[in-house]
Amino acid sequence: MKALTKTEFHFDGQKSVYHGKVRDVYDINDDLIVMVATDRISAFDVVLPKGIPFKGQVLNQIASKFLDLTADICPNWKLATPDPMVTVGLKCEGFRVEMIIRSILTGSAWRAYKDGCRGICGVKLPDGMRENERFPEPIVTPTTKADEGHDMNISKEEIIKQGIVSAEDYAIIEDWTRKLFARGQEIAAKQGLILVDTKYEFGKRDGQCYLIDEIHTPDSSRYFYADGYEEKLAKGEPQKQLSKEFVRQWLIEHNFMNEPGQTMPEITDEYAESVSERYIELYEHITGEKFDKAAEEGDIAARIEKNVKEYLASRK
Repeated sequence: MKALTKTEFHFDGQKSVYHGKVRDVYDINDDLIVMVATDRISAFDVVLPKGIPFKGQVLNQIASKFLDLTADICPNWKLATPDPMVTVGLKCEGFRVEMIIRSILTGSAWRAYKDGCRGICGVKLPDGMRENERFPEPIVTPTTKADEGHDMNISKEEIIKQGIVSAEDYAIIEDWTRKLFARGQEIAAKQGLILVDTKYEFGKRDGQCYLIDEIHTPDSSRYFYADGYEEKLAKGEPQKQLSKEFVRQWLIEHNFMNEPGQTMPEITDEYAESVSERYIELYEHITGEKFDKAAEEGDIAARIEKNVKEYLASRK
């Protein structure tokens, strides 16, 4: 099984390329963005040494679908998906925060809560909550967007005080965050899932705010199966979930959380294939559609290059 872990394209009008943890972002004439969802996978802020076949296609197609399904809530950057692993859209100046919204106490929030923390990002949490228990209402817990290393929790007040986002723009993107999440929860419920938490990124272009990047993918979101949720909560059992958390748990079990002195465990072909199968399962559960694998014959990068170049030429 093939995996695309690196790209080095040269498109007409290309100004720059940014290689993120998972996505490679090509700037075309300071106007368009060609975003390639590679098969790289990251956890604990480090990219794992082996790619996951079809992961990029899964992420790109889920994000593309949800950008379309939420376009009535707020404008977004997407223009086209010329390849299963690529979205082309408007270049925006991204805000230096990620808007995280949570409906259930789990993951890193639970780990902090268990250690005695009763507030996240200026939001106070009640005593006596259990792991995987719902909050009275979803809470917005932003983080700063770091170029390297860990993103840091930050309150709404600090974001505005530091001038990271203006009060006016913050009000807009917080409102959109809540509305996008509500829509995501509605769609998830129809698939027998609970959208537990997610992150959104926003930017600005010509004075207008836009939703940018990915939305409601298993890399940016956590889903629980609705069936059995209450029973497992009552018994204190782990929830059955659809997210990248299973990769984090595997790493934790192999004594890796990207802390000093720790060594990345070996990622075997068999493990990479099992992760690929989980991502495809995620796709089919989240979208309610069968996953059609993009053609594996030939070179993946060559296919992407051809499709993107044809699309960009068609816009001239």
